[in-house]
Amino acid sequence: MTLSPIQRRRLRNFRANRRGFWSLWIFLVLFGLSLCAEFIANDRPLVVSYQGEWYFPVVETVPETTFGGFLPTEADYRDDFIRDEINGSGWIIWPPIPFHYDTINYKLDHPSPAPPSAVNWLGTDDQGRDVVARLIYGFRISVVFALSLTFFSCLIGVVVGAVQGFYGGKIDLLGQRLVEIWSGLPVLYLLIILSSIVQPNFWWLLIIMLLFSWMQLVDVVRAEFLRARNFEYVRAARALGVSNRAIMFRHMLPNAMVATITFLPFILTGAITALTSLDFLGFGLPPGSPSLGELIAQGKDRSPST
Repeated sequence: MTLSPIQRRRLRNFRANRRGFWSLWIFLVLFGLSLCAEFIANDRPLVVSYQGEWYFPVVETVPETTFGGFLPTEADYRDDFIRDEINGSGWIIWPPIPFHYDTINYKLDHPSPAPPSAVNWLGTDDQGRDVVARLIYGFRISVVFALSLTFFSCLIGVVVGAVQGFYGGKIDLLGQRLVEIWSGLPVLYLLIILSSIVQPNFWWLLIIMLLFSWMQLVDVVRAEFLRARNFEYVRAARALGVSNRAIMFRHMLPNAMVATITFLPFILTGAITALTSLDFLGFGLPPGSPSLGELIAQGKDRSPST
């Protein structure tokens, strides 16, 4: 892919901003690692060799009877009997963190929440679950949630702003008044009320927050379309009989996306903060889900000041 001179200049300017450049790389590395969370933190082995056969429990379900057990259900690799059977006729390769986000460590030397140790690097929570494992899975679900919300918010916000800015007049006036009224609502309180009415889960929270997050882009896109609607290339396209849809999304939208893209990181970080806040208050993901907000709440409840 060949970059234009303008794109090369922008990329060079971004690399010159060391803080932003390295922050992006750190975020991408952490997110990439979290996407492989099952291979980093899991109570299933990565590879099992038993009686000359190889198994990959991290991606497949192996019954207990395969390893000399008595039940046809999935093998519990933390069971001493199963581990002794496997080690007697083979070997096991575990992930670096041998705990899933919901795995309870029953062999703690201290009551839960336990302090950091060689087994639990950052200790455990009040239920004996590994903090590092919950942090990895919680980071992944938070970022995936934020990326999904940013994508759908961008679609809605760009379409609404483009329609308002392109047509102007009464459509712009009516649309702007509705946006102002909708954006004036107490968002956090409404999120809490709606989250308390429906059973919270990933998709319900995404839909609820999408009701409000798209408004951040409307004013930016609207302003760009109002500025460009009387440009020469727009007038020429109209004179040639090009449809309004083609003018809006094929010709005007690429010019408006430069200002739009600069707002996307704010929507992304705002979505992570909102989900964490809802989880902290108890109105977010279902109980037991890996959650950054839950970890913060547990830290607050057990801080020396409380």
